[in-house]
Amino acid sequence: MHFQKSLPRLPIPKLEDTCRRYLAAQMPLLNEAELNQTKEYVARFGEVEGKLLQDQLKDWDAKNKHTSYICESWFDMYLRDRDPLPINYNPAIVFVNETRPEYNTQTIRATNMLISSLRFKKSLQEGILKPEVFHLNPKKSDTALFTAVTRMLPPFVSWYGAYLFNAFPLDMSQYTGLFNTTRVPEIGKDIILKASYGSHILVMKKGNLYTFDVLDKNGNILPESDLLSCVKYIIDDTTPAAEYPVGILTTEQRDTWAKVRKHLADTGNSENLSIIDSSLFCLILDDLTIGENIQLMLQNFLHSDGTNRWFDKSFSLCIAKDGTAGVNFEHSWGDGVAILRYIQDIHKDSTTTPWVHTGTRPSGCPEHLVKRMQFSLDDMSKQSITEARNKYKKICESLCMDYVKFEEYDRKICKQNQVSPDSMMQLAFQAAFHRLHGRYVSTYESCSTAAFKHGRTETIRPCTMVTTEFCNALNSNSKPGNAQLKAMMKKCSQMHATLTKEAAMGQGFDRHLFALRILAEKNGGDLPALYTDPAFKSINYNILSTSTLSSKAVMAGGFGPVVKDGFGVAYMILDDMLGAVATSYLPHQDSSAFVECLRSSFQQLFDILNAKV
Repeated sequence: MHFQKSLPRLPIPKLEDTCRRYLAAQMPLLNEAELNQTKEYVARFGEVEGKLLQDQLKDWDAKNKHTSYICESWFDMYLRDRDPLPINYNPAIVFVNETRPEYNTQTIRATNMLISSLRFKKSLQEGILKPEVFHLNPKKSDTALFTAVTRMLPPFVSWYGAYLFNAFPLDMSQYTGLFNTTRVPEIGKDIILKASYGSHILVMKKGNLYTFDVLDKNGNILPESDLLSCVKYIIDDTTPAAEYPVGILTTEQRDTWAKVRKHLADTGNSENLSIIDSSLFCLILDDLTIGENIQLMLQNFLHSDGTNRWFDKSFSLCIAKDGTAGVNFEHSWGDGVAILRYIQDIHKDSTTTPWVHTGTRPSGCPEHLVKRMQFSLDDMSKQSITEARNKYKKICESLCMDYVKFEEYDRKICKQNQVSPDSMMQLAFQAAFHRLHGRYVSTYESCSTAAFKHGRTETIRPCTMVTTEFCNALNSNSKPGNAQLKAMMKKCSQMHATLTKEAAMGQGFDRHLFALRILAEKNGGDLPALYTDPAFKSINYNILSTSTLSSKAVMAGGFGPVVKDGFGVAYMILDDMLGAVATSYLPHQDSSAFVECLRSSFQQLFDILNAKV
């Protein structure tokens, strides 16, 4: 937290800039009559209602300097949504495999990742976890000199010292939500419960729930032989799969789950629920072998059948029978920056300095350390579990998932041709959707604003007038030559770079308009016409929802569509590979058909890049 006190605050964009950016994002999506109508609404908003709301927002921001203008309402938005967490909100990220087969067994990998997770937690708790810093030029700033200089500076000015190195410390406030945290369902609005106690973890296998302490009374990590013994004991346990797996209830609509959870607590299960809520995190031991089946891998870590999950926990570390590992995380407490840091750190720690080896002997008597939870389930609870299981099965069966991987194309090719790799990915998504449906739709690309105190995310709008111009040319029967197409691609890249920079610097329009709308709703009365305009509803109905978390520690990731007839597109950009995972709901959309179009679009784009012109 060394830089936390001196982090800059998230800026409130100028109202005129937000209006201009909003109209620019609407232009490729509306016909002339619709656009003219929207321009009238925006003009009135910028001159009348928006000015009053802007003054209110600035006044609130000035009185709440400890946070950002978006933080409170963004948390509230997540916690009020009543949709089920899996697929709709909880993303999945899959680790690359351990390169040494003997360390990739379920028992050894689970224990080593557990120990590394505890080491991460202890470092965070004791204030010695290295701050997250974005280095514009790591070779010049990610150095011993940078560390020495910024360490000597007092926290209230330390950010400015980092800035002189062209390095930008990131907000670390979300990291406190990683451990001992659970989203608890309540009617109308959930709560995030952060327990101040809890030295145990929750472990799930075959729908059965276990718990054991991982820290002693002084907060020290227990010996690796004890932890290995407990993990091995649960893996070897022959208890059959739970007939009524309580975890499936976390797949329910939130109000439904809130009612069932209260009933569970009232019928003798309150202590079990408290143990689950206060656990450090959830360790999932899946009884399946994934091997080379990428489809199975993605399905298992994103949603599985729900019987061996507790989706409300801040995160679940999932380990398959063959050691394939991934994380499924609840999204309201934090964003990808925090969870990716955790993933990278524990992957590095567990693979470079593992505490458990093939020759490590487990200690004895784990049955005295491990407790298998027994739930008291009456007929009403059993019926709720059965109904949740049937509903979730139908949802999962309707989810279509496919992926595309290009090992012949990578970040380096893009850089050599002076185009942004991210813009190339986004351009391919636009071209693929246009090829599939012959139109353009609202597109969301997530961008972190963690460079600011309590920043969350901002939206990049990749569908622009220049991308539609390019896609029309690319997919036309009389398309221009490669020289002209390449020039158009570079123009798209430049536009995307501008939008990305604006979003990262808190200068997008989506969060600003969101915050102003929340104020308008609190004021009562009619909403400004900008918000009731069908065009506003349409641009916030994101048919293409995209996000990337690229890391050498990550094999793949995925999340569900945010609307029934949309696509969820998780993508990766690495030095030796480009790839994407697409999800959709049948029969509304077909992600396999989208992936086929994406494969063709990728080929076209890189043929143009590689052509001699």
